[in-house]
Amino acid sequence: MGQMFMYDLFQSRHNMEDFTLFTLDDVDAAFDKIIQLKYSQTVNLKGKGQGLSITPLPAGHMIGGTVWRIVKDGEEDIVYAVDFNHKKERHLNGCALETISRPSLLITDCYNANYQQARRRTRDEQLMTNILQTLRNSGNVLVAVDTAGRVLELAHMLEQLWRNQDSGLMAYSLALLNNVSYNVVEFAKSQVEWMSDKVMRSFEGARNNPFQFRHLQLCHGMAELARVPEPKVVLASMADMECGFSRELFIQWCSSPRNSVVLTSRSAPGTLARQLIENPHQQSLTITVKKRVRLEGSELEEYMRKEKELAAARHKAERDTELDASDSSEESEDDMDIDEKKPQPEPKGEAKSKSMGFFKQAKKSYLMFPVKEEKIKWDDYGEIIRPEDFVVVDKTTQEEEADETKAEDDDLMQDVTEVPTKCLESSLQLDVNASLQFIDFEGRSDGESVRKIVQMMKPQRVILVRGSPEATQSMAAFCRSSGAVQGRVFTPRLGEVVDATTESHIYQVKLRDSLVSSLQFARAKNAELAWLDGEIATEEHLAPDGTRDESIDEDENRESMYILQPLPPSQVPGHSTIFVNELKLSDFKQVLLRNGVQAEFSGGVLYCNGIVAVRRNEAGRINIEGCLCDDYFKVREILYQQYAII
Repeated sequence: MGQMFMYDLFQSRHNMEDFTLFTLDDVDAAFDKIIQLKYSQTVNLKGKGQGLSITPLPAGHMIGGTVWRIVKDGEEDIVYAVDFNHKKERHLNGCALETISRPSLLITDCYNANYQQARRRTRDEQLMTNILQTLRNSGNVLVAVDTAGRVLELAHMLEQLWRNQDSGLMAYSLALLNNVSYNVVEFAKSQVEWMSDKVMRSFEGARNNPFQFRHLQLCHGMAELARVPEPKVVLASMADMECGFSRELFIQWCSSPRNSVVLTSRSAPGTLARQLIENPHQQSLTITVKKRVRLEGSELEEYMRKEKELAAARHKAERDTELDASDSSEESEDDMDIDEKKPQPEPKGEAKSKSMGFFKQAKKSYLMFPVKEEKIKWDDYGEIIRPEDFVVVDKTTQEEEADETKAEDDDLMQDVTEVPTKCLESSLQLDVNASLQFIDFEGRSDGESVRKIVQMMKPQRVILVRGSPEATQSMAAFCRSSGAVQGRVFTPRLGEVVDATTESHIYQVKLRDSLVSSLQFARAKNAELAWLDGEIATEEHLAPDGTRDESIDEDENRESMYILQPLPPSQVPGHSTIFVNELKLSDFKQVLLRNGVQAEFSGGVLYCNGIVAVRRNEAGRINIEGCLCDDYFKVREILYQQYAII
């Protein structure tokens, strides 16, 4: 979907100005380098990213939106959560950030830190009321949306409204207008598995794809939209109305009081959409209109003259290249021995007498086409026969090839005869008589929800980005005062580099084979544990002759030479026995019953065969009491089996 965003952005800009920041080839080249991952798929990086593993988690904002979990060497947990939504929507599930506990660093945004959203039902009712009032008044509704993100939520919602016969909307038209509308819908159909549980159940049960639209008409240009009957509701890109079809439709429709404009997201300050949100009641507006028009008259003649000159220059360069290649091939195929000695210049008199001699000279040297004679190859039996020259070709195949060639020629002729264009820019005074309304369909968590999520996650450090100064300071004050963040709270400015590194007390060491072979592992659930006694030493790099290799970098030597070797037996200190497990008495009771020991609870104490009592003290330790008999030792043995003893 990100590629669709970039395609639409480029085409929207190209339709109104000479856009040279990037091309469609640049977009393709960038997305060819992207590795696609599934949600919850962990990838271990290599090369410069050695030791890092990343895991994408659903953000709930738009399809493909991701919260990134980055783990460094299994110790430092970094969570990058920007533009997430914890609420479940029609086509997406909410994110599950509360399942991530105590990350070492949380990077989140303050975009909605001081913003409170309306309830989903209230929001939907506002949109429905606006659409019905406008359509029944014979007006058109312009809904400014993005290309392939939040537009899917709106398209799915409006399609359901149009399918409802009680809504009274089936008499009106509904259209999606952007440069890649068909591709966006087709991609959405193929990505149902990443959508909400409700959409998945509908697709798996009734084989009903929610994006198989019956009422939403897909349009790629203003000409296609003109064929859609009015009154109509149009979902048009871009959301900020700085370019694209939403800007063109606003210029056309804003002067009529019967029409309405619905803005679905707060774009960046300074954009047309943001200006309309902040001043919804303004009656007059001056905007810059950019458009691409065809060249005419003298401009067209001048353009065609320059194109002919360029074409002639290219043709001449190609012809010279072919001649050079032909001459070089003839020289290489010549089998005659050429004398390499430089000929002596003749006296002028002799040269003149030769020119006036017996042989008649040509009066004029005419231009001739270059002819390259192919050298015929033969062997002892004559000329070599090429089997492909005598193959009978199917007539239909020849006709198809001729048709393809003709089609290519037609396309080439269309490209050649295409009328060139130029870009014009002018200022336009607009009378804004249409109704303007902002209805929040951004799909982001509001300030209160973000605060609760941060409080549940309890990160050690936080970096707050992408927010106004007021929102950033408000969020930072909450993190410091509520105790949700244990360490520092960073509020960097735009372009500022944050040093959030911490001193790590965990080091990677190599284990000697002699140490590993002496370990006695005990199994505890899904892991094996062992007690070891060793000492850290540095292993020096040795050159082949046995001396120290001085070419090893000191930093590399310091980082990679730590090894853990066993202590001599005389220096090994003793240690107390360690029992590893979190035993529940209720589970232990079932184990005793399976081993033929009668057990029952009474006052929080587990009585075994009426002789042995097992209880948990205030410190959480297990105490076993009873007479030293066979039942006591049997219960104790079963109890020991529940632990990994080290």
